[in-house]
This record gives sequence, structure tokens and C-alpha cells, in this order.
Amino acid sequence: MKNILIIIVLMFSVFTVYSQSSMDSVLAEIERNNTTLAAYRKNADADKMGNKSNLLPDNPEVGFNYLIGSPDNIGNRTDFSVTQSFDFPTAYVYKSQLSDMKNEQVEMEYKKQRYEILLSAKTICSELTYLNALYSEYKLRLNNDMKIANAFKKKLESGEASILEHNKAQISLLNTEKQLEQISIERDAELQQLATLNAGVSLSFNDTIFIENMVETDFDEWYAQAAINNPMLNWLKQEIEISSKEKQLQLAQNLPKINAGYMSEKVVGQQFQGVTLGVSIPLWGNKNTVKYAKLKTEAVNSIEADAKVQFYNEMKTLHRKATALQSSITDFKQRISGKTILELLDKAMQKGEISLSEYYFELMVFYDNKEELLNMEKELSFTLAKLYRYDL
Repeated sequence: MKNILIIIVLMFSVFTVYSQSSMDSVLAEIERNNTTLAAYRKNADADKMGNKSNLLPDNPEVGFNYLIGSPDNIGNRTDFSVTQSFDFPTAYVYKSQLSDMKNEQVEMEYKKQRYEILLSAKTICSELTYLNALYSEYKLRLNNDMKIANAFKKKLESGEASILEHNKAQISLLNTEKQLEQISIERDAELQQLATLNAGVSLSFNDTIFIENMVETDFDEWYAQAAINNPMLNWLKQEIEISSKEKQLQLAQNLPKINAGYMSEKVVGQQFQGVTLGVSIPLWGNKNTVKYAKLKTEAVNSIEADAKVQFYNEMKTLHRKATALQSSITDFKQRISGKTILELLDKAMQKGEISLSEYYFELMVFYDNKEELLNMEKELSFTLAKLYRYDL
């Protein structure tokens, strides 16, 4: 007996690992092939390259003047100059730091988009697990209904059953067949959605058992880690740092700019050449830019505070829902003992202890409970996918 129990446990463990790897393999395949994600990746790379532009000084300026003298005897004048303007040195340091920070933010945005696509795929997989399990359940129902329908057909022929009982058995069989067809249609539709996420390439997914992932009971401790992994909160945190750095950059750019270069002047019999220096005085060119950077930082701080509140409340709601569903599922599983109930109902009907109507009534109650259990497991799977969406 002990060896049998060990074998059962090992079989369940193997199936669970297979189910998990099946989900993981689907997600990995979609991440490789998803066209939307590939487009996001290219856009992110382009944005990162764009953030590296404008880090160097402005382009140098070359000037040339050819002036005709009047009267003619004074000759013509030729001027040539090359000048380069420079921001205050600290501005280039801030520009470089801003470029790196914005590139990190681009990666955070890409991760957010990745999480959303993989969450969609995981939700579809959960729906498919439910439909696969429901299809298997209805296959069993179909076999049972066929057995009952055949039994009542024989009883009708021998005069032991009425035409009403025979018709009721046939209607139940027909309803089960139609339900199987409907489930098959829905399953094909979900597989098509999965293929759409996989660049049109079909994927198979045959799991029928939901993975039993237990929710951590200490919400606040779990939330502290979840908040660290949240790309939106990280994006906002980075946006605050960027706003602060942009404020420093604006202050540096409000300092005088330096112009330096070479200049030459030629007239008849004379030539002058040497260096030229100039200073750009920031009187109105950058007016209100520092005020804008300060107000932008305050605004992003407020947005971050609001996002934290929203995320905390969302996770708290999902956590409560998940723990409540887990409790209900455990209670349901303890109450439902499928094989025993079906055997008892079948024996009672065969012995004539209950009528066909009573049999179908009890059977429908049992089937409804089984479906309710599957629905709760599916809902728990959806909830856990949202709760742990940043662990994908």
C-alpha cells in the first residue's frame, strides 16, 4: 500500500512538472515569435539610439565674405572664419547621464509591454486548461449518457420503461453531444488566439490540470517585492530622477556659452589673422525652462504617489480574491468524490430505488459542482496570473 501511494505521488509530481513546462514552453515560444514584441524591441533600440544624439557640441560654423571695394583703387576685402560654440562643461556631463537614464527607462517600457503580452498568453493558456478539462469531463458524461440511453432503449423494447423515460435519456445524450461541440469550438478559438500571439504559428496545449500555486499569506511582505518588480513604478521612479537631472541640465545651459575659433581678413597689401572669442549671454533664450523642470518633477512625484496607491489596492484586492478562491477550492475538493457518487447513483437507478428523473436531477447537481470547481480553478488561475504578472 505504501509503495502504491509513493507511485501515485510521483505520477502527480511528474504531471505537475510537465504541465508547468508546457505553459513555460508556450510562453517562451511566443516571446521568440511575437511580432508586436519584435516591433517594440526595434522601437526601443531606435529610441535608445535617439537618446544618444545631441550629446556633442553644436556643429562648427564656417564664414566667408568677399567684399568689393569702392573706389576701385582701394581693392577688395576677403574674410574667412571658423567658430565653434560650447555649452558650459557640466552641461555635457548631465546630457550623458540623461542619455543613460532615458535608455534604462526605454528598457523598463519594453519590459512593461513584454509583461502585458505574456500575461495575455498565460490567460489564454488558463482558459485552454479549463476547456480541455471541461472537454474531458463532457466526454465522460457522453459515455455515461450513451450507456443510460442504450439501457432505456432496451427497457423500452422489453416494456420495462416508458417512452417518456426513453426520450428523456435521448435528449440528455443530445445535449451532451452539443455541449461537446460547443466546447470544441471555443477551444479552437482560444488556440487561434494563441497562434495569433505566436506570429500565426499554431501551438498545441493539452493541459487539463491547473497548477496549484499557493499565495503567500503575508501580503505586505509579498507586496514589498512585487513593488520592486513593477516596471511602471520603476519607470516613474526613473522619470523623477530624469526630471531632477533635466533641472540640473537647464541650470547648466543657463550659464554663458563660449564661442571660439579662427578668423582671417585680407585687403590689398595687408592680411590679419588670429583667434576669435565670444560669450553668449543667456538673457531670454532659456526663460522659464528651470521653472518648467521643477514643476515637471513635482508633477511626476504626484503621479508616482498615486500609482503606488493604485497598485497597492489592486494587488490587495487580487490577493484577497486568490486566498478566498483557494479556500473555496479546497472545500469543494473535500466535498466532491466523483466516482463514489456516480456509482451510487447508477446502482440506485438500476435497482429501481430512484426514478430516471431523480437520477438526472442528482447527476446534474453533481455535474454542476464539478463545473463550479473548474470555474473556480480557472478564476484562481486568472487571478494568480495578474498577481504574479511581473514574475514572468
